[in-house]
Amino acid sequence: TQSENILGYYVSMERIPNSCMDSPNRIFLKDRKVLLNISMAYYIVNISAYNKAGESPQAVYIVPDSSATNLPGQIHVKHQGTKAVFTWTAEYNPECFVVDWGTGKEDMCMKIVTTATRNFTLGNFQPYKLYKVMVHASDVCQCESFTRHETTFGVTHFYSVEGVPRTGPANVTILNITKHSALVKWTEIAAKDCLGFLQGYRITYTDSLGKKSLAVTLNSSTTSHHLTALKAKTIYHVQISGFTNAGEGPPTLSQSFITPKYGTVKALCICVTQYQF
Repeated sequence: TQSENILGYYVSMERIPNSCMDSPNRIFLKDRKVLLNISMAYYIVNISAYNKAGESPQAVYIVPDSSATNLPGQIHVKHQGTKAVFTWTAEYNPECFVVDWGTGKEDMCMKIVTTATRNFTLGNFQPYKLYKVMVHASDVCQCESFTRHETTFGVTHFYSVEGVPRTGPANVTILNITKHSALVKWTEIAAKDCLGFLQGYRITYTDSLGKKSLAVTLNSSTTSHHLTALKAKTIYHVQISGFTNAGEGPPTLSQSFITPKYGTVKALCICVTQYQF
């Protein structure tokens, strides 16, 4: 359909999860933009155009995760065996709270909690998986779409059982090698491979004779470190591992480098000019 023949657009938004199985609210638009105030729950947006001949196929858009940090409340998690109790304190009293939980938008669950309770017990969690819990305040508590009524009160993440990382960091490289130092860089361990909240990294480096082995512990936001006080003309072997509260994961394959005898080698360019007689 040519754009000049378009009469308008239909926009519908569906909350994930939609436990009430409501039909998505449909908005009619003339313009190609719309401003919607929504909570931090997951949403699917369907957009279609129409003209005198009918309606086009829908374009589907999934609203990405929000990284807002200025939420009004905090959610506290207390583990009780295979279950977890979530509590929160609100500064005002909405009609109810809507709780979402799961490992991602594909398996989110939803429950309405009365304001008098302000706690929620969940169970049947799988170990080593990161769960997300969102609490939204709403002044409409019947089983209907909360798209127009809820605001996010707080968000938290938790593991029912933490494990050690299943792998070390990737892309370990050693740069700027001098007589007594070297720069080690790496790529952070992917969240799906941490199996717990990553607390930091441990770098172990040993000289070629194995006489001296040193270790450095760094926080989880660090992806590089300067090794110093190295010996000249010596081969070193470097390994890096990550650790959570459950312990340390496997180290990376050993990366080797050799320090020069006289310092950094610099390039020397000799230019020769040719004259014709």
